[in-house]
Amino acid sequence: MSRTGGGGVDRPAAGARATTGAPAHRRRGRVRRLIDRLASAGGPPAEASAATSARRIYILPTRSGVGYALVLLATLIGALNYQNNLALFLSFLMISASLVSMHQCWFALLGLRLEARDGVPVFPGQTARFPLVITDDKGQARYGLCIEDTPTPPPAAPVLAAKGHLDVDVGRVAERRGRLALGAVTLATRYPFGLFRAWTRVPLRAAVDVYPKPAARAPVPPALPAFVHHGSGDMGTGADDFVGLRPYREGDSPRQLDWKALARERGLVVKQFGGDQAARVWIDWDHTSGSDESRLGIMARQVLDAEEQNLTFGLRLPGVEIEHGRGDGHKHRCLSAMARYRIDG
Repeated sequence: MSRTGGGGVDRPAAGARATTGAPAHRRRGRVRRLIDRLASAGGPPAEASAATSARRIYILPTRSGVGYALVLLATLIGALNYQNNLALFLSFLMISASLVSMHQCWFALLGLRLEARDGVPVFPGQTARFPLVITDDKGQARYGLCIEDTPTPPPAAPVLAAKGHLDVDVGRVAERRGRLALGAVTLATRYPFGLFRAWTRVPLRAAVDVYPKPAARAPVPPALPAFVHHGSGDMGTGADDFVGLRPYREGDSPRQLDWKALARERGLVVKQFGGDQAARVWIDWDHTSGSDESRLGIMARQVLDAEEQNLTFGLRLPGVEIEHGRGDGHKHRCLSAMARYRIDG
């Protein structure tokens, strides 16, 4: 729409002025994303380890390269106009340097192997870290390598020695519960003069578990008596009275280790306690209410609270049951089961 001012001249409305065009950096971002999507289309399947391919290395001039080309064009036109041999020699020298720079920039990404590993589980809103190893297969040093699609790129461009390897972390922001895949990694360089940007997208197979977001607080889960007599003479698990030592088993809490025995070189042993006051708890889906995500958030809070209090707890989900246990390993098993609940099908 338009409106007429006092002088009878049509003026565009304020809303129309605000939408006449997007800022330049947004347009450049859209163009770069479009180029990346075209570069990724029809690529090889994701693997844990993959090498860069000559057919999937792309190169374009940077803004500095475009400015350099304009200066070079003006120098060449002036040299031809005035028929100055020294200026012509300078122009051809600059052209040669730019061509060599373009080839060096492209070859800097050829012959590299990338290997990704699964990262450490996180909660929604956190940044998952995927360990990535870049190895040189051609026997030449690489400079100015950069992983671009990560929230926190390295502060300085790392140097990869000939036949060496480089350890970097690739970050991905975890937005929701489930399995977060690493996906394709963009490896780029502007070596040697920054006139060109060469990049390649390498699909890698790695993932992390994104645990449910814990609720701010949760009710105490129902408890069962922990002192249970067994036919084998097991005195049960409690927290009142010390009843002896036993060998360390995977998943035992470090707080129960007998560190003095370890200092005396008697190996890893765990203190056992017995008593009726200690409790085993069930963290049960049927004892919570709400949507799936709210239920899982409450149960995640109960798991964290139970582990912090050194309780023996089990987990019950529809179709999934994890027996009672303690320790950091048991906590992560329960949280992983909740992370994959109705995700893996």
